[in-house]
Amino acid sequence: MPAPAPLTVHPDRLLPADPTVRGIARSLYEHTKSLPIISPHSHVPADWLSTNEPFADPTHLLLQPDHYALRLLHANGADLSDLGRGPGGFAPLAEEAARRAWRILCENYHVFRGTPVKYWFDTTFAEVFGVSRAPSAQTADALYDEIAAALTTPEFRPRALFERFGMSVLATTDDPLDDLSAHAALAADGTFTGRVLPTFRPDRFLEPARADWPDLVRRLGEVSGVDTGDYRGYVAALENRRAYFKAHGAVSSDHSHADAGTEPLEGGEAAVIYAAALAGEATPAQATAFRRHMVHEMARMATEDGLVMTLHPAVRRNHAPRTFAEYGPDTGADIPTSVEFTHSLQPLLGRFGNHPDFTLVVFTIDETVYSRELAPMAGFYRSMHVGVPWWFLDAPDAIRRFRGAVTETAGFYRTSGFIDDTRAFLSIPTRHDMARRLDAGYLAGLVAEHRLSEDEAHAVALDLVTTIPAKVFKL
Repeated sequence: MPAPAPLTVHPDRLLPADPTVRGIARSLYEHTKSLPIISPHSHVPADWLSTNEPFADPTHLLLQPDHYALRLLHANGADLSDLGRGPGGFAPLAEEAARRAWRILCENYHVFRGTPVKYWFDTTFAEVFGVSRAPSAQTADALYDEIAAALTTPEFRPRALFERFGMSVLATTDDPLDDLSAHAALAADGTFTGRVLPTFRPDRFLEPARADWPDLVRRLGEVSGVDTGDYRGYVAALENRRAYFKAHGAVSSDHSHADAGTEPLEGGEAAVIYAAALAGEATPAQATAFRRHMVHEMARMATEDGLVMTLHPAVRRNHAPRTFAEYGPDTGADIPTSVEFTHSLQPLLGRFGNHPDFTLVVFTIDETVYSRELAPMAGFYRSMHVGVPWWFLDAPDAIRRFRGAVTETAGFYRTSGFIDDTRAFLSIPTRHDMARRLDAGYLAGLVAEHRLSEDEAHAVALDLVTTIPAKVFKL
């Protein structure tokens, strides 16, 4: 049997192939590679850091929460149940089950070739754990043992990794009903000096077409202490929870719906639809109109409480109904759709687009709208920024296409700075490093074409990592 293949990550990975441009890119990357990480949009649980308990095992930490990996393994024949997914999501497995899932990952590691998933895994294995053997059927158990042993040491506790990764800010994504106790515990703990901020994610409370919406609204009233029996109380309850989140450090709210509509309702129409929805009598058209109205209301609230509004519409959630019924959400079966922004955002931007206290960051997975819609709007409206590629697009070639599509119209300073949007905690430094390498390469090309001086490129590279995300997310 041949010896296991070595695992190596090249020091010049992702930098331009042309030697002259690569030399410039190296200089730019060296300027930013060790700077602190600002992560204003992630899905890492805050209680990992508040409790600081050791991670259970390699599968629980690296595979189970990573829907990027789950989706491709599933597409290539793996059963989600064998990967540690159950109806309630994911939880630590018994050792043999965890090892079985890990073997599936290693035996099928070749299916990730050419994808950013392999890039993230390779870099995490090599640079976080010091692993020198590539995953395979032959090495699976040895790799599991090596990583599991590391996870028992103090250096691999969540807080130690937070510090090792150089993270200055980490924002989580949280339900309006959450009491944010983990965030409160971290804020009160003088031994922890990082910033871990909640993010207000009210999507399901703005969707009266949901079967559970009346119950959600009732619970919203209980948690806020505001009667949600009518529309006025419902709005007040949402404002109450936004204030609660802001008091616990939140700087943004996050929104994802089927489209980007923001048309407000007139007169008392919202109250009429609200009452119908509580009674289970709202039509689909009314439910959609109400949701679009409430997204507009979220912008109005943002001008008053200062929370940055991030918007990322047009994903068909839970595309595989049987998978959703058996395993729940976040298994990799969310599929992007096309989206229209110019007309959809006009009501919101027409009212708030130049408001001094409003910031809107618009993300998309539809690359066709970057240069046609988002960049021109961000190039005019003071409140709007284009969100960097995320989810299906947070990949090397897609990020390069983004810079080419957006920069000529909106420049660098109307974009958001990189966001990692991940549940895979250990991939955060890898993802940010990837973005820094790609931006260094893009800027180096501009220098080589004499479109920027090296000094200007160094200034932009620094701003993309520090100044821009700090300003956009009011950090």
